[in-house]
Amino acid sequence: MEKTTQVHVPTVKLGTQGLKVSRLGFGCAGLSGFYNAPLSHEEGCSIIQEAFHKGITFFDTSDAYGDNHYSEFMVGKALKELPREKIQLATKFGFFKSDEIPIGVKGTPEYVRECCEASLKRLDVNYIDLYYQHRVDTTVPIEDTVGELKKLVDEGKIRYIGLSEANADTIKRAHVVHPITALQMEYSLWTREIEEEIVPLCRELGIGIVAYSPLGRGFFAGKAVKETLPSESILATHPRFSKENLEKNKLFYKRLDDLASNHACTPSQLALAWLLHQGNDIIPIPGTTKITNLENNLSSLAVELTDEELKEICDAIPVNEVAGAREFDILYRYSWQFSTTPSKYSIPD
Repeated sequence: MEKTTQVHVPTVKLGTQGLKVSRLGFGCAGLSGFYNAPLSHEEGCSIIQEAFHKGITFFDTSDAYGDNHYSEFMVGKALKELPREKIQLATKFGFFKSDEIPIGVKGTPEYVRECCEASLKRLDVNYIDLYYQHRVDTTVPIEDTVGELKKLVDEGKIRYIGLSEANADTIKRAHVVHPITALQMEYSLWTREIEEEIVPLCRELGIGIVAYSPLGRGFFAGKAVKETLPSESILATHPRFSKENLEKNKLFYKRLDDLASNHACTPSQLALAWLLHQGNDIIPIPGTTKITNLENNLSSLAVELTDEELKEICDAIPVNEVAGAREFDILYRYSWQFSTTPSKYSIPD
């Protein structure tokens, strides 16, 4: 059963540096063709604008989403029809391509500034609310990278600094140079590695957590369970969606579906509600290409869970029993390769 109650989307603090965002954000990667065919700019703008009108004000993109920075151009176009002062815009830098390297990671001060200036032009805005390092370049001291980001803050080109898929040591060192506002990490019912070390550290330092792939790359929305994945989908190469592992993991979807029926909601709503109940400092950013899914996701804000029910949900999906690693071979889609050694958390999102 689907709960489609009209809900108010509250505003909460993301980190302790002053940034306030909608309790649920919107991830824009899927609009630019990360999982399936990209939407046209008109279609993508329509989704973004509808999300805003329904209460979402926090939009997350990257210069790496879509061919030729497709996503940033799309988001910038959508923002022209919305009140900029009411939007919290996040984008990322860090990947690069060359003739020698299909795609690598770069965090030099020069590249930080080059990417920021380019994103400002593509988005056609005067400032970026939250600017992330998409992946950490381990060949460049994080102090140098964040030092340049600090200069961009001082110049008013960005307002807050974020990291993505960084390990604990990197977070600590970066935070000394300039307060980090947000850390973006994969976090969902079947990906909970950050709970042991990263979440406590972020709370100690006053850093908010932005949870990407909060529905397990769509697994808890049920499409991969109920339908055959298209062979051209990037998920076809994901270990958890491989034929053998998917058959094993379907059990967890069934368990969540059974629990969702007790709350008169969908499994995806229950999965998002569980994540929302992990703390107001954790902001999920589910993305979608369909208005019905957008409404479905927003309705998760109305699902109330007790401590006992939260434990029941966790017990239904023990992470040590999930079949397949959370990493997957992105070479299938983009022929990407890293030029640096990633942290233990570092994978493409």
